Amino acid sequence: MEVEKMDENEWKYHGEGNQSLVVSHCQRCVVLRFLKSPPNQNKTPEEILHHLQNIVDFGKHVMKQFFGEKYVHHGEIIQLPLDFVRQLCLKIQPERPECRCDKDMDTLSGYAMCLPNLTRLQTFRLAEHRPILCIEIKPKCGFIPFSSHVSQEIKHKVCRYCMHQHLKVANGKWKRPSKYCPLDLFSGNKQRMHFALKSLLQEAQNNLKIFKNGELIYGCKDDQDSVSDWNELARHLKPFFFPSNGLVSGPHCTRTIVKELIQVITMVLLSSTDTCRAGDMKTVPISQGRSYCEASAFNKELVRNGKHKLESSGLPRGCLLYKTLQAQMLDMLDIEGLYPLYNRVEQYLEEFPEERSTLQIDGPYNEAFYEKLLDLSLEDDGTVAFALTKVQQYRIAMTAKDCSIMIALSPCLQDECSEHRPVVLTSKSRFTFSVSVLDLDLKPYESIPHQYKLDGEIVSYYLKNVQAKEDPVMSNLFKENEDCTLVLHKV
Repeated sequence: MEVEKMDENEWKYHGEGNQSLVVSHCQRCVVLRFLKSPPNQNKTPEEILHHLQNIVDFGKHVMKQFFGEKYVHHGEIIQLPLDFVRQLCLKIQPERPECRCDKDMDTLSGYAMCLPNLTRLQTFRLAEHRPILCIEIKPKCGFIPFSSHVSQEIKHKVCRYCMHQHLKVANGKWKRPSKYCPLDLFSGNKQRMHFALKSLLQEAQNNLKIFKNGELIYGCKDDQDSVSDWNELARHLKPFFFPSNGLVSGPHCTRTIVKELIQVITMVLLSSTDTCRAGDMKTVPISQGRSYCEASAFNKELVRNGKHKLESSGLPRGCLLYKTLQAQMLDMLDIEGLYPLYNRVEQYLEEFPEERSTLQIDGPYNEAFYEKLLDLSLEDDGTVAFALTKVQQYRIAMTAKDCSIMIALSPCLQDECSEHRPVVLTSKSRFTFSVSVLDLDLKPYESIPHQYKLDGEIVSYYLKNVQAKEDPVMSNLFKENEDCTLVLHKV
């Protein structure tokens, strides 16, 4: 791709995270990713190149082993003319959110990552005029901690996401908590998955976005009017799901279209389009974790209806949700069990700072790094090697807990479908699709103390401000349901 021959006006602001900024090309299905840094803290071109190379290598040699060849797109590093980069930075600066402008886009090194635009189909090319719908889901952690190191019993009952929602609302991050619970999405039970996806659509926060032809059409609004927003979403989606019928507008139409969307997403998430297995990695038994969260709105509704047992259908082993959950469950000790091991590594590095590169804490992320992740033993022999392995596995797990799943859909005719093109059917339409994983940068080693502190804050706030109020209510519901059971079985 000869970027230097393209006008900077052919690129547009695409989005950004804490460490990087992304622009996409208006016609081509590619994006450029630039690193960011605080003002007056610019890294040297060599440091930028090294950082980008670590990101590429980590995706190529590590995360592909967990998720599979087709799901992970690690990209490549390219060098751009500095004048092009500076002009591009000036063009997109007005489009950046104010909260993101505390860091500057790298305009000095000329290095960037070139990646496929995952809002587009990745499996094959269709005609340019074919509309494409993309749903980005950040599923978050899909299991309850099963570690014996957990000090608060509530962590064995309520998932991290549901507890964190209340702290985020209290801190002003969101106006109201979402009813979404990751354990419902990861359950494999279609009824629970449908409820989870509907909850995400109702309160998208930063966990769901929908794009049409690469343009964001839904998501990330905290003050949204859900009714009018859903009607607008239905207007965008109607040509995809009901291309030729006479369905009129209105509440029934909106509900029907949203229901079709949820059905399609569920089918795609449960499908398997990559037969790649996670190398030699032994899987963590999912049965070790509890299959439901007591704070889930779906679970509470069951309790109100007198049902105490949730069906957990389980995920197909080849689907992306299963692979994601397996990577997440490398967090086998919980942050409470992991933090003392982190301190063990830190003490060793204080005594032998020159060993940091030997321990591969900052890379290189190659095959040797991956091989060290394969030991799932929990028997602590007191060594730095054991502590480091658990620390690195935790970093992988945290990466998987914060990744995004990109589902690209495009209508296709029956005669276009073949065994080489995955297809999903609705009542009125037929889609070909591709599934990819985004946001797979390895979580920083230095973030572990912050995670430990945050975990304590989340649990402490939930115990003091939420559980104390909910316990009597739920306890009475259980008692009422038990009384009903006795009456029904009375002879």
